[in-house]
Amino acid sequence: MPMDFVSQNILLISIVVISAAGLVWPAFVRRAGNPVNPAGATLLINRENALVLDVREPDEFAQGHLPDAINLPAGKLAERVAEIEKYKERPLIVCCAAGMRSGRACRDLGKQGFGKLYNLDGGVDAWVAAGYPIKKGLRSK
Repeated sequence: MPMDFVSQNILLISIVVISAAGLVWPAFVRRAGNPVNPAGATLLINRENALVLDVREPDEFAQGHLPDAINLPAGKLAERVAEIEKYKERPLIVCCAAGMRSGRACRDLGKQGFGKLYNLDGGVDAWVAAGYPIKKGLRSK
């Protein structure tokens, strides 16, 4: 009798199992950097002297970036990490356009010994949407 139920409802059972796996998966995946929203990032910058690392490409950075951000493209992070070694003990807010590249960058920086990593939730897009100021141009800190 129970096998009849399983064989007759295999599609439904599969959907339930896949849905359940999708719900518990985030508990097993290590998050890259602590997520921080624009307001939290502002507090980190003002209260803890956090450094902002923008991992977008230079042309994206030039179109608008957080004030005093340093531009270090995600694709060159491994070869240029020495440029930010002196900031290992400071909180580091990593950002990109929407938060995907910065998540990978946080993971990579964590492996390099950076301990106070924050991933700007929603990236520069969220920063702009929240009404915070941006600077334009290639010049970084």
